Amino acid sequence: MDFQRISFVIFIYGVVLLSLKFPAIVTAGDIVHHDDLAPKKPGCENDFVLVKVQTWIDGEEDAEFVGVGARFGTTIVSKEKNAQQTPLSLSDPRDCCKPTRKKLAGEVIMVDRGHCKFTTKANNAEAAGASAILIVNNQKELYKMVCDPEETDLDIHIPAVMLPQDAGTTLNKMLSNGSSSVTVQLYSPKRPVVDSAEVFLWLMAVGTILCGSYWSAWSAKETAIEQDKLLKDASEEELPNFGTGGSSTVMDINVISAFLFVVVASCALIVLYKLMRFTWFFEILVVLFCIGGVEGLQTCLVALLARWFKHTGESFIKVPFFGAVSYLTLAVSPFCITFAVVWAVYRNSSFGWIGQDILGITLIITVLQIVRIPNLKVGTVLLGCAFIYDIFWVFASKRIFHESVMIVVARGDKSGEDGIPMLLKIPRLFDPWGGYSIIGFGDILLPGLLVAFSLRYDWLAKKNLQAGYFLWAMIAYGLGLLITYVALNLMDGHGQPALLYIVPFTIGTFLMLGRKRGDLKNLWTKGEPERVCPHVRLESMEE
Repeated sequence: MDFQRISFVIFIYGVVLLSLKFPAIVTAGDIVHHDDLAPKKPGCENDFVLVKVQTWIDGEEDAEFVGVGARFGTTIVSKEKNAQQTPLSLSDPRDCCKPTRKKLAGEVIMVDRGHCKFTTKANNAEAAGASAILIVNNQKELYKMVCDPEETDLDIHIPAVMLPQDAGTTLNKMLSNGSSSVTVQLYSPKRPVVDSAEVFLWLMAVGTILCGSYWSAWSAKETAIEQDKLLKDASEEELPNFGTGGSSTVMDINVISAFLFVVVASCALIVLYKLMRFTWFFEILVVLFCIGGVEGLQTCLVALLARWFKHTGESFIKVPFFGAVSYLTLAVSPFCITFAVVWAVYRNSSFGWIGQDILGITLIITVLQIVRIPNLKVGTVLLGCAFIYDIFWVFASKRIFHESVMIVVARGDKSGEDGIPMLLKIPRLFDPWGGYSIIGFGDILLPGLLVAFSLRYDWLAKKNLQAGYFLWAMIAYGLGLLITYVALNLMDGHGQPALLYIVPFTIGTFLMLGRKRGDLKNLWTKGEPERVCPHVRLESMEE
C-alpha cells in the first residue's frame, strides 16, 4: 500500500535525524566549560559543585539562581538550614580587579567577570571584608573558575561562586532600587546517590526494545508460516522466490546503508548545530517530530485495536495520496493528530515530557517493526559506524568546533528551548537541582535493531531463551546502558556517549556466543536458520 510507504520515510527520518544520541543534562545552571588542564594544588583543590543562590527583597523570598563554586576558597555548606542570609552589595570598581573603594562588614559582594584573574577578585573582596564573592559571567553559561598554573600563594578564605549573565542582570535590577534591602543565601545541596529518573529511563529504554523486538519477531514468524504454506502448495516449477524480508511492509538495511549512516547523520547534526538558533528551524523540528510521532502512535494503536476490531482493521477504503487505508486507521488518526498537536502547543509545560515520551516510544517501536537487520554482518557495521559517530561528536568535535557539538544540540543552548524533542526524558523529581535525565532515540533504536534480529532468529530456529541469543542480547544492552549511567555519575555529570558502552557489550555478546555455539557463520552471512523446502525433502525420501 502507498500508505505504508510513509513508514519508510519515517524510518529515514528516524534513523538519520532522530538517532542522534544525547548524554544526560541538567537544565538549570549547567557547567559547560571544563578546564581539565588546571590540576588541583594546595589552596586550589575544591571539587566543582553547583550552588543555589536564594534571594530575599525586604525579607520577602524572591528568585533563586544557580551558580558553580570555584576551585579555590572555602567550601560551601550543603544544608539550607546551615546557610545564613547575608546582605548583597555591588563591587566598586565593578570588576573588582583593584582594591574596592568601600569597606564591607561581612556582605556578599557581586562583581563582573572583567579581565583579571578570578583569584585576584577573590583576594580583593576578602581584603574589603566580604564574606563571599559572586562573579557574574559575561555569557549565559557557567565556567569553572580555576587557578593559573603559576599561582603558588593561594590563601583565600571566602567562597567564590560564578553566576550566569542573566542572573547578574536580575540581581542588578534588585540592587538598583536603593530603598530595598537584598539578601542572599548560598548553599550546595548534594544529589541523591541513585537518580530515580535514570532508573525509570533505563526501564523505558529496555521496555521499548522488548516491545519492538516481540512485535518484529511475531511478524517474521507469521510471514514464515505463510511461506511454508505456500511452499507446500507450490509445484517445483512454480516455486516462489522469497526474500529475507518476506513482506512489502518490511525494509532490510544493507551494508552500504550502514556506512552511509555516519555521513548522513553527521550532516544532519551539523545542520542542527548551525541552524537551531533560528526559531523557524526549531519549529520545523517540532513539526517533523509530530509527523513521526503520529505515524508511530497510529501504527501501534491500530495493531492493538485490530485484535478486537478485526473486521474494521481488514476493511479498506481508497484515500487520495495515501492509497488504501483501513477504516480502523481512519478512526484512530484524528486522535493521534490531536495528541501530537496538543503536545506541540504545551511541550514546554511541566507535563510536556509525558506526551514527548509517548510519541517517541511508539515511533521507535514502529521503526523496530518495519526496519530489520538481515544478518549480524550488517548489524556490526551499523553499530560500529554509530559507535564512531557517537564518540566523535561528543568528544572529538571539541577540537574542531571548540565545544561538544552533540551536547550543545541536545541542550538546545543556541535555540532558547529546553532541548530538542528527539529524545526521551524524565524529570528528576527527587533531585534538589531538578532538570531532566534524557536518552537519545538512537541509543534505543540502533541497538534495538540488533536485539530484534536476535529474537527473530531464535523464534525461526525454535530456540528457547537460554539456548537462544535474545535473552543475552537484552542483558548485554541493559548492562551497557547501566554502565553508561554509572560513568555519567562518576564523571561528575559530564556527557557520555551511550553507544561507547552499549556497542561493545551487544556485539561482543553475539560474536562470543555465536562462535561458541557454531552459529557465527550462519548469523554473520545468512541471518536465519537453515530451512528445508518440503518438496526437496519429499524427493530425497522417494530416492
